[in-house]
Amino acid sequence: MTLLGDSRKTALQRVLVATGVLLVLALSGLLVSMAFAVRNVGHRLDLHPGHSSNVESVAWSPDGKQLASASGDQTVKVWEVATGQLRRTLTGHSASVKSVAWSPDGQQLASASEDNTVKVWEPATGQLRRTLTGHSSRVLSVAWSPDGQQLASASQDNTVKVWEAATGQLRRTFAGHSDNVFSVAWSPDGQQLASASADHTVKVWEAGTGQLWRTLAGHSAQVFSVVWSPDGRQLASGSQDNTVKVWEAG
Repeated sequence: MTLLGDSRKTALQRVLVATGVLLVLALSGLLVSMAFAVRNVGHRLDLHPGHSSNVESVAWSPDGKQLASASGDQTVKVWEVATGQLRRTLTGHSASVKSVAWSPDGQQLASASEDNTVKVWEPATGQLRRTLTGHSSRVLSVAWSPDGQQLASASQDNTVKVWEAATGQLRRTFAGHSDNVFSVAWSPDGQQLASASADHTVKVWEAGTGQLWRTLAGHSAQVFSVVWSPDGRQLASGSQDNTVKVWEAG
């Protein structure tokens, strides 16, 4: 299935807000905005400006009480959703931070950066727990496994890597893409990984072995994003070809 949208429109240019849904947008400016719909009437709460460059990624804490934002200013910031108050600034990266993700228990944050590293933080204290090194180019995406035991990272070095979250040890490298890997996502059961690449494909991997299971070809340009359906039966991908495609995962 291919979903066609307005040519050259981005998700930030057009957002459809359903009743009672709270959405978070990463803006190419200096702050994060939230759109909240009540009875189909949109209301916006702006978090206090704090970043000094593009906001590249935002992520909800599992309990919905906090937001983390990753920025070109080389920091991750943690915000209180109810008030918009800045709770903490996490510093340590030496280049733009492209992606941020909460652990399933909400006790840790992972950030991926153009400094070729992934960092794991304790958001309650701001302490850097560990730095994962092994990619040879910019790290563009990071994702926790559903059980919180592993991290997956996607890089401009054309690979996906899986790490032991508790130790930072590299478990395996997934090589098969022929260009930058922009996005990585775990299946809901944690058994597979999907990756989206500038080589116009989505690849599905066996998480435990690193074996390539399937290549999904059909986009005519770079694929920037991939996500699993909640039941793990389908994948959706978003591309520079202005389409969203839905695939059977099994």
